[in-house]
Amino acid sequence: MSNKTTISFIKLGALMMALSVVFGAFGAHALKEVLDEHMTKVYHTAVEYQFYHSLGMFVVAFVAYINDDKKVKIAGYIMIISTAVFCGSLYAMTITELKWLGAITPIGGTGFIISWILLFVSLNSKFK
Repeated sequence: MSNKTTISFIKLGALMMALSVVFGAFGAHALKEVLDEHMTKVYHTAVEYQFYHSLGMFVVAFVAYINDDKKVKIAGYIMIISTAVFCGSLYAMTITELKWLGAITPIGGTGFIISWILLFVSLNSKFK
């Protein structure tokens, strides 16, 4: 991968981390009195997974730096999209109370799994 790709993933990871903090603070303060206990847990799950996969973007950047494989770039983009789908559907569901949005969440979860497997496959093929 090029340094440009690596830097792009680092920037995206940093932006995603900042948004994790923003959404976490919003949930802890602005939604504290609005959400019931169950929806608070759902919102917390979204923040938690966004945080983990924001850190994951730094892993993607590192792997992109050491491994010039197209699968790494694809894994990074899938991770970004999956974060938006998984976390976004949970954020929207808790704020709007539209429970059907929860049906979209597993699509993002599947994307998370695919992105991590792609990273593994790319590293496994390079470093046997």
